[in-house]
Amino acid sequence: MAVFPALFGLILVSIVTGQTVEITPKQAVRRVGDDLTVLCKVPYPIDSCRMTVGSTPYRLIPSNQDEDVVYSGQGLQFGECGAHIKHIKEEWNGNISCMLPPQSGSIEVTGTMRLVVAKPPANPQLISPPQSNFKEGDIFMAQCVVPNGRPAARITWFLDDDQFLTGVHQPIISSEPGIDLETISQNITKELSADDNGKRLVCRAEHEALDSPKDAARQLVVYYPPKRTESGPITIFGLKIGSEGRLNVTVRSNPPPEAQWTVGDLVITAPQKNEESTITALEPLHLGGGYYNITLVLTAVAKEDVDRTYYLRVTNDLGREEFSLRLSTMDEPAGVELSPGAIAGIIVGVLLVIIVVSLTVYAKATDKWCFEDAESPDNAKSSGESSDTESAVGRQRSRLSALSARVRAVLPRGRDRVQATANAEAEPENVAEEKKGVVYAELALAEQSADKPPPPSTEYAEIVYTDQPGQIKEDKE
Repeated sequence: MAVFPALFGLILVSIVTGQTVEITPKQAVRRVGDDLTVLCKVPYPIDSCRMTVGSTPYRLIPSNQDEDVVYSGQGLQFGECGAHIKHIKEEWNGNISCMLPPQSGSIEVTGTMRLVVAKPPANPQLISPPQSNFKEGDIFMAQCVVPNGRPAARITWFLDDDQFLTGVHQPIISSEPGIDLETISQNITKELSADDNGKRLVCRAEHEALDSPKDAARQLVVYYPPKRTESGPITIFGLKIGSEGRLNVTVRSNPPPEAQWTVGDLVITAPQKNEESTITALEPLHLGGGYYNITLVLTAVAKEDVDRTYYLRVTNDLGREEFSLRLSTMDEPAGVELSPGAIAGIIVGVLLVIIVVSLTVYAKATDKWCFEDAESPDNAKSSGESSDTESAVGRQRSRLSALSARVRAVLPRGRDRVQATANAEAEPENVAEEKKGVVYAELALAEQSADKPPPPSTEYAEIVYTDQPGQIKEDKE
């Protein structure tokens, strides 16, 4: 009889040993002083609930809720062993384990989760080339390093307030042996343009243990040759004869530009005047962001000033840009601005017109839909019986003839010619009587050039007339 208890014990051991603990959460990141609830659960009643937090073991009793670590769950009879940690300590960083022994037997199961007690990293470091300025088209490389965080910090790049995404490399996380702190580094690569000039490159570090992000930044200074803000010749509108006139041109340049005006044979470099002080070239005015306003002042606009072309050359150490300007006493024409919806509507309307025209041409050329021949098959057969020769030719080539005639009707054509032909074949007397008053004619629909072959079919037309009584009488006499 002792065999049965031993067998039952083996079965119980195998069942308990095969069970796994369901533990939630499996990993958590918390700051010092935060709280955390960990729940371990098995599908059978348990005898007790024991937890090890850091290096400190706890025996949790549901009725005891006065300690820093207390029981949490529905009860031991439901197989739940949970711990509510009220205030997390720095030394508790590491694993939290729970032990759940069954109500009978000595075999218990264990579950483990990972608690990361957050530690703020050091200030981020932005590593970049030492030179103070760059040229347009240069390849700029930089690295951001955020050391000694637990867990590793998160790095985000910005150009001013816009997040920088293109050219961002994968981050690298490293740690030193024996230290549970992690260092993260990330590189970026960017081809510099004129739009990057004056912007702040920001490496931003975010971390669970930080109340606000930490930044490391540098300003980008990008040199580039003068650039237009509008293409083509420039017209200055709204000037009045006899009044002061100002010719304003806006350019982008870094470093600052030098301006030289050409008025007829006169060349003026800003800031200068001509000898009569009637023309003044002002010094380029910086508007901010690399934009400059370059102005030529005419004391009194004359008629010959409106008739001539003014030339402006803008230069800096990296290049030059040239402009041609004309004056006008007329008001500037109002531009027509269309919204994206209006432009889309115009495009759809044009496409619909093209489709309708194409379908109309196709229907007319192929005798489809509303262009279908209204003549019934019986009428066509009756008309065909009027002449054996015509009926045979017409039935063989009717479709090709109809298609050719309608295509030629759509396309431009020359003047039609009608050539009368006599019926060479003899007809029976009764047929001749029926055919009296009917003449067959060959219809050439277009002039054919020598290098263009004639159409493959011949059109026939019936010309029906009625003899007048007087004429018949005269013929009989």
